[in-house]
Amino acid sequence: MKAVELACEHFGDKTKTPLIVLHGFFASSRNWRKIAKKLAEYYCVYVVDMRNHGNSPHNPEMDYPLMADDLKLFMQQQQIGIANILGHSMGGKVAMWFALTYPENVQKLIVVDISPVTYQHSFNHIINALKQLPLEQISNRKQADDYLEPLIPELSYRQFLLQNLQLKQGKYSWRVDLDVFYRTANNIIGFPSVENIEPYKKEALFIMGGNSTYTNKEAIKQSFPQAKISTIDQASHWLHVEEPASFIKEVVNFL
Repeated sequence: MKAVELACEHFGDKTKTPLIVLHGFFASSRNWRKIAKKLAEYYCVYVVDMRNHGNSPHNPEMDYPLMADDLKLFMQQQQIGIANILGHSMGGKVAMWFALTYPENVQKLIVVDISPVTYQHSFNHIINALKQLPLEQISNRKQADDYLEPLIPELSYRQFLLQNLQLKQGKYSWRVDLDVFYRTANNIIGFPSVENIEPYKKEALFIMGGNSTYTNKEAIKQSFPQAKISTIDQASHWLHVEEPASFIKEVVNFL
């Protein structure tokens, strides 16, 4: 399957060391702007939109080998031979698979609150809730939020998801393809087999939330034996949003 050309936002001086940021499922580059602007004081930061997210092309297929190849193409197009790679959640799995597949293109690896394992978390409820939103009846975002509240009670997560709602020519639509998300969700919670894959032997930092359930130290050390695992105690899965100062300090100290 052919790699897709990824959209991106760029921050900082292109003469500085490149740092490529990969977002999570249902997110986009816009979710990382504040962090990217801070990190751009030290690095040339590229925040990409993964396939089927943000301004990147939609594609019926979505799994980690494909998304790693998308990143490889992006680096070739930007004439980046080697870069620091930082990925959160789904983006962290892309970053891990990229490092295992193309270690020569990774200077240092940072993975944020995810491990190289298959999880039991299901996105079906979330995707079905979003698909039930009567877009033709929605005239503003408040109506969309009110409609989704009984189905997705957590306000911050609901607002995060609604960032994918776009207004075009007076009509609301989803920026993401929910049918593709539904069909490929098992690929997202999964991780490719590492049985015949050489471990990544360079430096890696795994930044985990103290209140998160995504840490699997055994699996991390199996594929990333040089990994340092750091925990931000008061944070959960969205640690870069909840504790941005601590998060940025961890990243800059490691790089």
